[in-house]
Parts: sequence; structure tokens; C-alpha cells
Amino acid sequence: MGSLRTWFSLPEVEPAEDYGFFGPESVAWRVWSYPTGLTIGFQRAVVIEELDPNLIAAVDATSAIYTRPRTRYDRTLRYFAMVMFADSRSTVSAADILVKIHSKAVGIDPVTGRHYDANDPDSQLWIHLTAWHSLLIAYEKYGPGRLSAADESRYWHECARAAELQTCDPADIPRTREGVAQYFERMRPQLIGSDIAKKAMNHLLDAEVMLPPMPLVLRPMFKLVAAFLRRGTLATMPRWMREMAGLPTGRVLDALVVPWLSAAMTLVSFNARLELLLLQLISPTTVPVAGPVLLGIPPKDPVTTTPRQAQRKYGYDIPARAHHALRRKQRDRVLSRGLPPSDEGLIESQPILGDMA
Repeated sequence: MGSLRTWFSLPEVEPAEDYGFFGPESVAWRVWSYPTGLTIGFQRAVVIEELDPNLIAAVDATSAIYTRPRTRYDRTLRYFAMVMFADSRSTVSAADILVKIHSKAVGIDPVTGRHYDANDPDSQLWIHLTAWHSLLIAYEKYGPGRLSAADESRYWHECARAAELQTCDPADIPRTREGVAQYFERMRPQLIGSDIAKKAMNHLLDAEVMLPPMPLVLRPMFKLVAAFLRRGTLATMPRWMREMAGLPTGRVLDALVVPWLSAAMTLVSFNARLELLLLQLISPTTVPVAGPVLLGIPPKDPVTTTPRQAQRKYGYDIPARAHHALRRKQRDRVLSRGLPPSDEGLIESQPILGDMA
């Protein structure tokens, strides 16, 4: 029973330094902190992202989602949660280090033959909008429902604020649902359901690969949970995306999963400790980030700022202008000399984003 006690215990949650970039009055906090956010919403985002040939080329080149899926998922989810919930100092530091990490992801896409670069503004815009859109879709489908027009406008303006942490231009962020829909339509001809994309999407839809080794008594329950999450995530995806990726498109199962997942998410939403315990299973390093928000622990300094203000305050370049010398060096190593990229940024990232092991 000792191992089971470990499963149902949480680390001590410390107050953040400040509210970061949003705070409790933001619509983004409401959407992202609901149980749909860091489960179905996040899973939907990382699955759909793989349809971008530039992104999947970078992902496939490292093979990290296959060789260390739990670590990769944990670090990625922690970063997304930091953008939303963490203090401003830690988050601008993480965003700066991410530019260094992404400098490794350069090469030639074996499907299209074009160069790819994870720091490319268009790639960053795709990742950013896919994430924010996915978390909103999951919230609306399995949570409280559609936002009011005023709240949705605030949500997309908050999305533009968060884009100040990416290499893309915040001015390129649509400010309406219609604008976001138009963006995905513009992207549609560029998306490819390649073999490597299909492999990655099916892999990321299997929530079991993100979980730690299970006590025998819990395995059947979590197999069932993983199956429901997979189907629930599929049910949020447009049919054309699923057809492109060769994923199931059955309308009956899509409809059947909704009431069950909606009820489960509602139940979890009433108990912050339960939500944190479930989060700990899929991403233990995210618990200290989301914990203060879910438990209502105020920060040491209850103020919000913007990424641009924090970057100036703590001495970081905006991401679009950061680490160009390193990025040139990595491109030269990979594209001109045929060498693997250096690991600069990865070791440095571990205290902020979690261990690589």
C-alpha cells in the first residue's frame, strides 16, 4: 500500500512570485484551469500540430516522443502551463531558453524537401493558435459551454498577449473566432497527413504512453480512462483533419462519449485536489505551476504584467530577436556541414522545464 499512498499524495505547493501575464480575472485562466484544459485540450493540440510538415519533420528527427514520451510530454505541458499560470520572471526565462532548444530543430523535411526551423515564425504561430484554439474547443464541448461574445473577444486578445513569448508576431493573432477559423482554412492546403504525421498522431492519442508504470490494481481503470480521452479528443477534431490523418470518424461514438466526459470533467472541477492528483499522473512537473491557481493560493505580489514588460525588466530579448548567433551556428552545423546540432539550451532548460531523463 505504500506505493498507493505515494500515488495519492501531492507535493507542497508554494505561492508564485506574481500572477504572471493573466491572473484570476482573465478568461484564459478560467478556460485553461478547467479540467478539460491540460487533458483533452492539450492532447488535441499536440495531436493536430503534427499535420504541419515542418513541425512533424522536427519532431520525427529527434524521435523523443517515442524514446522518452513521458518526459517529452511532461516538459511540454509544463511550458504551456507556465505561459498561462507561472510568474513573469520564470516564464520569460523559459521562453528564452526555448528559443535555444528550438535552434536544434533545423533540417530538411524528407516529405516536402524544404528546410524546416522550429523557430520559424509561421511554425510558432501554428503551434500557438492550435494550442489556444484546442483548449477553448475542449472547454466548450466538455465543460461549461460556449463563451459569451465579450469573453471570447477577451480570450483571443489574451492569446495575442501570450504570443509575445513566441517568435511569431503578436499582430498576426486573429482576435475573433471567425478569424481563427479563417486561419485554419488558410493552413489547410499546407497540412499533410504523411506517414510520419499519422504515426505521431496515433502515438500521442494514446494517453497510456504518458503515464508512469501503474500499480496492477489501477491498470484496468486507467486503460479505460485512456480510451475515453482518446475518443474524446477525436470527437473535438474536424472530420477533414481526421480523414487526412487516417483517424476514426464515427459520429455515433463521437456523440456517445460527450455526456460521459462532460460528467467526469464537471465532477473533477468541484475538487481541485483531485484535479491536481490527475495532473500529477500525466505531468508531475506541472503540479507546482498549476497548483497555486487550482488551490487559490495568492502569489507573493498579486500583480500582472505583459511579456514585453517582463522581458525588458529581466533583461531578455524578445524571442524573435533572441540567440541569432546560436541559430546561425546550428543551421551551419546541420545544413552546411552535415553535423548534428549541439545540445545548447537542453541542459540549461532542466531546472526550468524538468529533467531530460
